[in-house]
Amino acid sequence: QVQLVESGGGLVQAGGSLRLSCAASGRTFSSYAMGWFRQAPGKEREFVAAITWSGAKTYYADSVLGRFTISRDNAKNTVYLQMNSLKPEDTAVYYCATRVSSGSGYAKSDKYGYWGQGTQVTVSS
Repeated sequence: QVQLVESGGGLVQAGGSLRLSCAASGRTFSSYAMGWFRQAPGKEREFVAAITWSGAKTYYADSVLGRFTISRDNAKNTVYLQMNSLKPEDTAVYYCATRVSSGSGYAKSDKYGYWGQGTQVTVSS
């Protein structure tokens, strides 16, 4: 079992920045790739970013590439999502998740087995 707790969400003006954190407990955090997803009202959950267990590789949705950065600190069992140049369309509940399936497809939510409760990000125009 892995327990995930997100924090760092809030209300920010367009063009601003936020840094989300996801603290993990339970089974060995450093063994897992991690991902961030988001879900806006009335929309399906979508992939935002992912990072391999070592942090050597990262993956991003086209919509956030160049603005968001995913990172991790295995010593602190924490994964981060630095969000810059925020836009109103980034408004959503953001979830971190632990990837439990191997192979390709970091953007596929069904590859992830443990999810946090989510943190709200609201970007005003």
